[in-house]
Amino acid sequence: MEISNFILEKDFASQGYTHIIGTDEVGRGPLCGPVLACAAMFKDINFEIPAEKVKQFDLIRDSKKLSEKQREEIFEFIGEHFYLGIGLCDHETIDRINILEASFLSMKKAIQDLQRIMNEESRIKNGNPNSVIHDSKFLILVDGNKEIPNLSIEQYPVIGGDKLVKSISAASIVAKVTRDRIMEQMHEKYPNYGLDKHKGYGTKVHMQALIEFGPCPIHRKSFAPVKKSLKKSQTLAK
Repeated sequence: MEISNFILEKDFASQGYTHIIGTDEVGRGPLCGPVLACAAMFKDINFEIPAEKVKQFDLIRDSKKLSEKQREEIFEFIGEHFYLGIGLCDHETIDRINILEASFLSMKKAIQDLQRIMNEESRIKNGNPNSVIHDSKFLILVDGNKEIPNLSIEQYPVIGGDKLVKSISAASIVAKVTRDRIMEQMHEKYPNYGLDKHKGYGTKVHMQALIEFGPCPIHRKSFAPVKKSLKKSQTLAK
């Protein structure tokens, strides 16, 4: 079984980078709901794993290789050991700017949220309401083969990063759990679609519900199956 590690983070730390942040997104494929990203930075600047916590850190790997129960179990642990930022783009934004751009925007929002959280901690620690992180060399480790456009921070894309790089693995798990929880809440509002089971992906059950009930308010109207269902609903309404 492939387990991610801190080798890449340590390598960049040895080159003088002081804030090495992994980022990943989830929700590009579903027919409804938001695309959501997480930015994660390990709190130990030496990237050392305590011997008594190796088992838990080994669970921080590609979120797709974990069961829902395992992701939930490790979620709080990640929050204890990583600084975390969350960013999302809702279905309306996805329809307006397309899913790829919305994915990039959600990652930028996550990075900004992480910086905000670290600055708040700096203010509390220093007892200075105007304190911000100074003299820091940031690096964003991005899952995939593309850099985030229009981002002023230095980046390093990593193909398969959620499987290889511990900070990206942590981000992938937190993003997945956070989005799944949102979709479970949406299921309570729109129970006809089975969102608590498939989280908005185009399963057979979901496609059948689209045919039977038409789109709900959080469906992505720019996605082909939803667009087709919407046209059918409009035709039947005439």
